[in-house]
Amino acid sequence: MQAIIVTEPGGPDALVPSAVPDPAPGPGEVLVRVAATAVNRADLLQRKGFYPPPGGASGIVGLECSGTVAELGDGVTGWSVGDPVCALLAGGGYAELVAVPAAQLMPVPSGVDLVTAAALPEVACTVWSNVVMTARLGVGETLLVHGGAGGVGTHAIQVGKALGATVAVTAGSAERLTRCAELGADVTLDYRTAEFEKEISADVILDNMGAKYLARNIAALARGGRLVVIGMQGGTRAELDIGAVLAKNATVTATGLRYRPVEEKGAICAAVAEHVWPLVADGAVRPVVHEVLPLARAADAHRMLEAGGVFGKLVLAVEG
Repeated sequence: MQAIIVTEPGGPDALVPSAVPDPAPGPGEVLVRVAATAVNRADLLQRKGFYPPPGGASGIVGLECSGTVAELGDGVTGWSVGDPVCALLAGGGYAELVAVPAAQLMPVPSGVDLVTAAALPEVACTVWSNVVMTARLGVGETLLVHGGAGGVGTHAIQVGKALGATVAVTAGSAERLTRCAELGADVTLDYRTAEFEKEISADVILDNMGAKYLARNIAALARGGRLVVIGMQGGTRAELDIGAVLAKNATVTATGLRYRPVEEKGAICAAVAEHVWPLVADGAVRPVVHEVLPLARAADAHRMLEAGGVFGKLVLAVEG
């Protein structure tokens, strides 16, 4: 099969089209013929050598895909060859075929075409597992989303509104903030100038910055607030003022998807299919795709994401 491989850690030019052996589904796995995958910031880290796949996972980049079932491994039930699916992956998405634990397969939401569906698994699983399963966002609460113009951010805005929350976002330009408002954001803050910690009292904060925003996020929490850190774009080390956390009876959590065991990821995928896909089907939540590029242009997609200006997700379609 054809795949995009990383020849050695480095810049976008390290992503090279290559012929590699076809994967085979093991027990409990499904082989998916990939229609499309999508680009995540984690892909950029892996390309640079900073985010290796978990043991036993494909070394090919790509944390999500859409496509059709090509083959069933031993013990798999509930799926048939030819079924349209999307999937959360531990790796392997930048390829024509990928083997996926059956628990991490999801049906394509009603009303979404097969290529566009590739933009959903990672953001949907990230948002639902963190905002709902971990932080327990409730009706009438305030959700603050950092990076509101990104893939996770654009999805979180819509899910937060669908759940009856007030949604505030940070982003880096008036144009991007306007587009966040069009998705439903109630409060929009330019992170270059706004002091969000003085303007927002948030019950839940979904943070992609990490160290840089830690103290400010604690200050922005309401009493009983929950901060969930899902990224490290602002660094990995910061001092935590435990007194400030205690004073607010707050919770600080850091989570990731990729290294969780299959059973946990399967439970998240099942919850997403049950709770989020109906929101997609009725139009309350929609995939936000900036552009669809052919898989062969994966390096260009990485350059675009690194340069900034992408709103939502970049999708890579497998041609042929």
